[in-house]
Amino acid sequence: MSLEGLDASILLPAFAAGLLVLATHVPLGREVLARGIIFMDLAVAQIAGLGVVLGHVLGWGGGLAVQAMAFGAAVLGALLLSAFERRLANVQEAFIGTAFVLAASAALLVVAQDPHAAGMVGDLLAGQVLWVDWSRLGPVAVLYALLLALWFGRPGWRRGPRFYVLFALAITASVQLVGVYLVFASLIIPALAVHGRGGAWLAAALGVAAWIAGLVIAALADLPAGPAIVWTLAAAALVTGLALRGRATRGQS
Repeated sequence: MSLEGLDASILLPAFAAGLLVLATHVPLGREVLARGIIFMDLAVAQIAGLGVVLGHVLGWGGGLAVQAMAFGAAVLGALLLSAFERRLANVQEAFIGTAFVLAASAALLVVAQDPHAAGMVGDLLAGQVLWVDWSRLGPVAVLYALLLALWFGRPGWRRGPRFYVLFALAITASVQLVGVYLVFASLIIPALAVHGRGGAWLAAALGVAAWIAGLVIAALADLPAGPAIVWTLAAAALVTGLALRGRATRGQS
């Protein structure tokens, strides 16, 4: 363990990425829990990742063409899941799980003959948040600002297919910043910790504290940042949940 890992030029952009992700994923996560479609983000994130892999294998580089492929795949997948919600609500989670497995398997098949692209699947899952730089955050910040403006300024966008479109756009951007695992953890764990017992601000505070702790632990112990943050999110959620439960018990006595 060494203090040399605490490099602000690396940690600050990574933390800023976490703040951007939490800004959109906390309200989205509360909505996902309310709808009972907890694993939808995993499916949409994996579909977006499949779009990224396809774009790179086709030789499109990392520019707008790949982004268009990723966004298009995620929106299409999200709209299909929206159709399942309307017509097959009783087995919707089964379809969501199937969509995730199919997208993940397709990504492995696509890179099977391309050794240069094979590592991309692992990066999309675990993320490379410590490699994020300020230049990547600007476009994402603009996109998230537009999504939040629609979310809070146009409540009608929270219903029906439009919710899935907003969800897909947010997830696609965040997957390429922090990876599938951190997207799911940032979306679900803070919302789950305060579900039915706290508000969005408490969930956001939990997320921010966990991101700080995870980045510091990863830097000091030379660990992968993504998995470290997932575990600090879980630990913070456990502590918060126990505190809220204790407060509720004292209030009833």
